[in-house]
Amino acid sequence: MEPNKAGHHVSLGRWELPIELLVIANLIALAFETLPDLSPFWRQALWSFEVFCAAVYTVEYGIRLYLARPRLKYVTSFYGIIDLLAIAPFYLMTAFNWQAVRAFRLMRLLRLFKLVRYTQAAHRFKRAFEIARDDLVLFGITALIVLYLAAIGIFHFEHDAQPDKFTSVFDSLWWAVSTLTTVGYGDIYPITPGGRLFTFVVLVLGLGVIAVPSGLMASALSRVRAEEAAHREAAAEKVQERSWSD
Repeated sequence: MEPNKAGHHVSLGRWELPIELLVIANLIALAFETLPDLSPFWRQALWSFEVFCAAVYTVEYGIRLYLARPRLKYVTSFYGIIDLLAIAPFYLMTAFNWQAVRAFRLMRLLRLFKLVRYTQAAHRFKRAFEIARDDLVLFGITALIVLYLAAIGIFHFEHDAQPDKFTSVFDSLWWAVSTLTTVGYGDIYPITPGGRLFTFVVLVLGLGVIAVPSGLMASALSRVRAEEAAHREAAAEKVQERSWSD
């Protein structure tokens, strides 16, 4: 067990795989809890398994916190927050008797993100997101502006013709979201010529809303792969140089 290059992330060595398998088993148990015909025995068994998982996650969090340097950086890091959220719902349900509150039970799904720590692809995606973060934030703000303008526009064209569906700009936002994302549920749609022409423009913009972030992430992932390849080549050259010197 030792910190990695980041300094605030701790590897548990051979214990990483059992924890990963426990997370998967815990998520499967969460699905079984929803079965309507579970006997009291199985409900108690699933709750006992939940208690066991919470205990393991608590010990894991304590070990990582103890070994992390600096500790505060681990607590505020992505993995540190996920590790904390993995155990917080259990203690909240136990302390305040909120086992029946569905929101807190669903919060246990956040444990799924604990698996991100163990996959190289997830690390690569995280690195790609860091590279493209500024561009994605800029595009996200632009997309929100386009979304708002689409809601204003469709409200202008369709409010008089369909006052029961396009009641306000807030109702029109639902249409704007489903149209810009090219989902098109069909529950709200334009019937006026101006509204249909405006919808065509919004659909064209919607293709860009999906394509641009995908292109940014694809480019960033390619850059990450190139960096990893260069790093591997440099490491191989160092090993070869050492073998020659010996």
